[in-house]
Amino acid sequence: MIVHHDAEHDCLTVQLGERFDFSIHRDFHDACLGSGAAARSYVIDLGEVTSMDSSALGMLLLLREHAGADRADIRIVNAGGELRSTLRVAGFDKLFVLH
Repeated sequence: MIVHHDAEHDCLTVQLGERFDFSIHRDFHDACLGSGAAARSYVIDLGEVTSMDSSALGMLLLLREHAGADRADIRIVNAGGELRSTLRVAGFDKLFVLH
C-alpha cells in the first residue's frame, strides 16, 4: 500500500496492492482513519487489486463515515471489470464516485 497526502489540496491517495482484504485492515485504518481529522478528499486506487473481500467493502464504508458520509468526497479509481461489477452489485456506485 502506498499512501500520499497532497497537503495543498488536502487529498489523501491510497494505492492498494494486489489484495484488498482483511489482511490490510490495520494499515488501511492507520492510513485513512488513524490521524483523527478527515482529509478534504480521498482517492482509492484499485489499479493493482486482483481480489477484494467483504471486509474491503466494510473498510470503504468506515472511510465514508469518517469523511462525512453523504458529504464525503471519495473517488474509487482504476477498478477492473470484476471489481467494478462487485462494487456496483453492492450498491457502492451510489455511495462513491467510481472512475
